[in-house]
Amino acid sequence: MTRATLDTPLVGVVGDRTAKPLERAFGMRTVGDLLYHFPRRYSRRGELTPLNDLPVGEPIAVVAQVLDVRERQMQRRNGKLLEVRITDGTGTLTLTFFNQQWRGRELLPGKRGLFAGKVSEYRNQLQLQHPEYELFENREDAPGGDQLDEAAAKAWSETPVPIYPATSQLPTWTLQRAVELALDALGDVPDPLPDQIRESEGIERLGRAFEHIHRPQHDADWRAARDSFRFREAFELQLALLDRRRRAGLESSTPRPTGTDGGPLARFDAALPFELTGDQRRAGATISAELAEPHPMHRLLQGEVGSGKTLVALRAMLQVAEGDGQSALLAPTEVLAAQHFRSIVEALGPALTEELRPVLLTGRMPAVERKRVLLALVSGASRIAVGTHALISEGVTFLDLGLIVVDEQHRFGVEQREALRQKGAQPHVLAMTATPIPRTVALTAFGHLEVTTIRELPPGRQGISTFAVPEIEMPNRAARVWARSGEDLAAGRQIYVVCPAIAPGEVEAGAEEPDCGDAAGGDGRAPETGDTRRLANVEETVEELRRHPAFAGVVIAGLHGGMAPDEKDRVMRGFASGAIGVLVATTVIEVGVNVPNASIMIVRDADRFGISQLHQLRGRVGRGEHAGLCLLMTTAEAGTVARERIDAVAATSDGFALAEIDLELRREGDILGTAQSGGRSTLRLLRVAEHGPLIAHAREVAGELLARDPELTGAPGLAELIAKDQEAGLLDNLAKS
Repeated sequence: MTRATLDTPLVGVVGDRTAKPLERAFGMRTVGDLLYHFPRRYSRRGELTPLNDLPVGEPIAVVAQVLDVRERQMQRRNGKLLEVRITDGTGTLTLTFFNQQWRGRELLPGKRGLFAGKVSEYRNQLQLQHPEYELFENREDAPGGDQLDEAAAKAWSETPVPIYPATSQLPTWTLQRAVELALDALGDVPDPLPDQIRESEGIERLGRAFEHIHRPQHDADWRAARDSFRFREAFELQLALLDRRRRAGLESSTPRPTGTDGGPLARFDAALPFELTGDQRRAGATISAELAEPHPMHRLLQGEVGSGKTLVALRAMLQVAEGDGQSALLAPTEVLAAQHFRSIVEALGPALTEELRPVLLTGRMPAVERKRVLLALVSGASRIAVGTHALISEGVTFLDLGLIVVDEQHRFGVEQREALRQKGAQPHVLAMTATPIPRTVALTAFGHLEVTTIRELPPGRQGISTFAVPEIEMPNRAARVWARSGEDLAAGRQIYVVCPAIAPGEVEAGAEEPDCGDAAGGDGRAPETGDTRRLANVEETVEELRRHPAFAGVVIAGLHGGMAPDEKDRVMRGFASGAIGVLVATTVIEVGVNVPNASIMIVRDADRFGISQLHQLRGRVGRGEHAGLCLLMTTAEAGTVARERIDAVAATSDGFALAEIDLELRREGDILGTAQSGGRSTLRLLRVAEHGPLIAHAREVAGELLARDPELTGAPGLAELIAKDQEAGLLDNLAKS
């Protein structure tokens, strides 16, 4: 008989009636798919309990002997009831089975065994309905032969029972039976992990680990198997990511070294009215050295809100421009793209702007303006392009694209970033995020990128104070929000008010849903409390504030993603110039917007935003000479996850600490994703919030292996795994995070 392998189709092992539901529910097609569906926990059949002391409603296991069996017709429903009375010498218990008369041929008077189930009570009689049981044969020739095999019974009762992630159509016992069939049919399992690594790390062989995690005899079995699979998961993922980065480093790219003292970068630095921070200098030096290499740079620049990442990126663009190379900055929204463009033009000054001719490209530009921009790019006349997804479109061509800067890169899919990369000859790539990413996530999701972190903020920042404003619990504090805002307006400062919706029932398109599973419904209603009030929205808030006495004589304007580009630009220019005192907006102003005179950020229905969004929004104030104030208004009740997010943001301004909290609340499901269509799942037992040290160690082990054997000729099983991951798009899906 041919033994099954991990690639054997399930239908030939468990049968069509089980295989089809498994594929529909879990996407399982092979034996390997099923065996990698690990138990989520382990139960026990229960502690051995005397029959005269049974707790109702609790799972128990008892050693007992069958006294008698009787069968009777059920009175209120069709069918027959089999009643089996058992005893342990101290009391009796009834086992009941519906329409299972065949069990009477097994449970004969005098048979002994172990019986397990949940105790219930019927007409003052304790019973077990459809219990599990295991009978022991009488051993007349053994000492005490008519006694129950207590040792065997105790061992059976203490054997861990796997409980699987299941559905109503596929309960855990169905999955357990299918796994049993697969394990029984499975032949020797080739182990892709080299013996040296398996032995040094104390990892079980793959076949043994499958047996122990699905059919453990003791807790130590499944724990050892779980730890083995967890290391394998971390190691294989890191190996694939490091191999991908190694291969990217073998690609040829045009070096972009720094030029002469009179080049654009040197002139830009000489004109800077301030000193770069230490972190900015170090990040800049690292990026500059990589740009000068003949291999493409792949780097993630992460840092606090307002830490000066865009300045570091601009200096990299100027280095590329010294050799007449071009750079493209990709931004997720038109507002942010326009803000970046204005900031770059302002930072360059008239002379460098005239020389480098930066251009802005968005999807809703007038045709004449778009044609002018496209001509400047294809001719090489413009060496800096800033834009939205419009930069990716087919009609956009560069003469010599040397550097791609992707801002808030997690908002772009792999295909989008790759489409832009294809417009150059292996251009360098600098990804940026203003949301600090925990090291564990960076190691996992961004293993294909080198990571540079900027923690240091520019000097002169006055800091930001953040307070939660629970509107229901503290109505007086909520009323004070608007009075306090009026005081800053009277002093000549400006205010942001952010809402989750544009108008009643109209949530901003593409807005990020809150994390932790308590997101608002599509109609903007609050699911946690059953509150049916409308979400705060830009349209009604503008009118409300215009009627408020504290805002008398103040120009108030709304801003949201549904507005025409020219209108959005007009409003932002008005706010930046100070002509508009209060800007009521959706999260289109979440990142990149820089108005130093803005001192207060008010977020209405703050529970509708994630931690990273709230931290980003807070970073829009406190950017000038005035201290910032962030007020997070909410109706979320104390003790809810939504309120926990708000309290976390109010408690600290450290974005890195918040990133760790965010990871703990969201778990990696929202960060990495948990399954790929047509491929194996991304994370099974590994949890990046909990297993950071393991991930880092696995990365070291993987790096050492690749250093010894770059092509994995000595580990063909691992090479095959990496090839499968690449084919399934696993790494591309991770890179989307």
